[in-house]
Amino acid sequence: MTRDRDNRLVYSTDRGRIKEQPQQERVHKSDGVVRIQRETKGRKGKGVTCVRGLPGTDTELKQLLAELKKRCGCGGALKEGVIEIQGDKRTEIQALLENKGFKVKLAGG
Repeated sequence: MTRDRDNRLVYSTDRGRIKEQPQQERVHKSDGVVRIQRETKGRKGKGVTCVRGLPGTDTELKQLLAELKKRCGCGGALKEGVIEIQGDKRTEIQALLENKGFKVKLAGG
């Protein structure tokens, strides 16, 4: 007996069968300024460089993240439209984004 993904039974007390909804790609809007900031709060003293205000979809931001990680030689992640790069890499990220035509501003201290 074979079942496809749409007919998989999931327990629910009020709805019965629940169908999984396909994830829609989020589009992130920008005010025209990309802000680069170093953060350590909530990371046990480890600093990360956060890039906010980049326009585009999640797939476009993931491609940019991969390019930034290769350029900086470190790890990173995309969380809710914010690119996080491990370490203090503000100058390298600023140079790369300015070469791509973004208006970049160093935010924070």
